[in-house]
Amino acid sequence: MAKGRGMGGFGAMGGMNMNNLMKQAQRMQKQMEEAQQELELKEFEVTSGGGAVKVVITGKKVIKSIDIKPEVVDPDDVEMLQDLILTAVNEAIRQADDAVTSTMGNITGTGIPGGLF
Repeated sequence: MAKGRGMGGFGAMGGMNMNNLMKQAQRMQKQMEEAQQELELKEFEVTSGGGAVKVVITGKKVIKSIDIKPEVVDPDDVEMLQDLILTAVNEAIRQADDAVTSTMGNITGTGIPGGLF
């Protein structure tokens, strides 16, 4: 009889902890989904060359625009313009990645986007 009662007590205690764990996981998943939606709508604006090139990118890493000031368009120095664009695009992607990592890390308590999910 003690054997059966001991198992019942363990099962009930384990079930209660499991229910709490599942509720916490569901809350965390909902928070992550909401944060991902916000990040997808967020835009990051980056310039290079003292504002000569401006890139706008979304949190989904979709480039929305690239603006180039006419005075930096030099047919004799196309490489400089390419470098300015490359620098701005790479920095915009880095900022979007950092925002995702930071936001998801705040939710999951880790530095890993998505944590255990």
